[in-house]
Amino acid sequence: MTPGMSIVTELAEQARADGRLGLDTEFVSERRYRPLLCLVQIVVGDRIEILDPLADLDPSPLAEVLADRAIEVVLHAGRQDVALLKRSWNTEISNIFDTQVAAGFAGYGAQSGYDSLVRSLLGVSAKGAEGFSRWDRRPLTAEQIEYARADVEHLLPMTDALQERLRESGRLEWAQEECRGLEAASDERTPSEQFARLPRVRRLSKRQRAVALTLVGWRQELAREVDRPASSILPDHVLVEVARRQPDSRRALEEVRGMPGQTFQRWHRDLLAAVARGREAPDAPDLPDIEAGDQGDAPLIALGQALVRQRALEAKVAVDLVSTQSDIAAVVGSLRRNNDEADVRTLHGWRRELVGNELVRLLSGDCVVRVRDRRLTVEPGD
Repeated sequence: MTPGMSIVTELAEQARADGRLGLDTEFVSERRYRPLLCLVQIVVGDRIEILDPLADLDPSPLAEVLADRAIEVVLHAGRQDVALLKRSWNTEISNIFDTQVAAGFAGYGAQSGYDSLVRSLLGVSAKGAEGFSRWDRRPLTAEQIEYARADVEHLLPMTDALQERLRESGRLEWAQEECRGLEAASDERTPSEQFARLPRVRRLSKRQRAVALTLVGWRQELAREVDRPASSILPDHVLVEVARRQPDSRRALEEVRGMPGQTFQRWHRDLLAAVARGREAPDAPDLPDIEAGDQGDAPLIALGQALVRQRALEAKVAVDLVSTQSDIAAVVGSLRRNNDEADVRTLHGWRRELVGNELVRLLSGDCVVRVRDRRLTVEPGD
């Protein structure tokens, strides 16, 4: 282990000189309000350092590097790493190159694992079998340290191999565009965002929704205070039931099915007070309606899916990256209602270039699909 300002500063300076660094994190999320950052593995050139955020560590030099768009930050399946570092180190992370995301543009699956990519691209095997260790315990074992190092040992050579393939295929810019979306990753959820995700919340009345929103805020504050997952204090389905019933006594609260015993014993007064505040609170914000699908859309959705799959196969891009069935259903539904184009990812950026424009023309009836040489072609209509 090498905690300390001097090591962090050296890594930051070397990253600026090289124009990139690779990183990975280890964390513990079980039984906590939010994941606890326990290790940060940094690779710059041939140098690997393991930093201990639980020790006396000032990460500010590296935090500045992560926010510098002139420096490429390499990760593998790094969405949670980005969210965790942004919060824990109070920084932004830019110019991300995620090898898992990029692999989807190089003929590999969209969810390719680190070990399998290392074997495929470099012909070597990655080490490690300590992924579910108690990373918050000190001292770390030799096996844990070896595993942590192995997680970044091949990251930069793998990136070089992937980027070379992507340049040759003309897909590097697409991969980089997709990786930019990771910059917004966050493990912070506002009460309004959590409220909108509650099950069956649209079945509640306006007053019941106001109670539900108040309960979400109460639950989040309590979870932060006691450092426990919010769902362990009041599961979503129980929260919705409390909002529906609006109990005003301990006895009434006891009738709510699924109420965690500890919550009932320790915090029932606070919970009842939150319900009472919710009854007096302003109405909760309206939730967007979920449009019921039209059964008649199914053939058009299937046709759109076939076109997307064909173009993804031709481009050697993982189809899961290009579009989902719900994306295509939104395009079909929007066209059926003669509205503007649906605001879905399939019709933006590199996806629009690959298949989005063609998809809209096809589903609008401006062209037809034919099978030629055992592949779909889209041609002008008669």
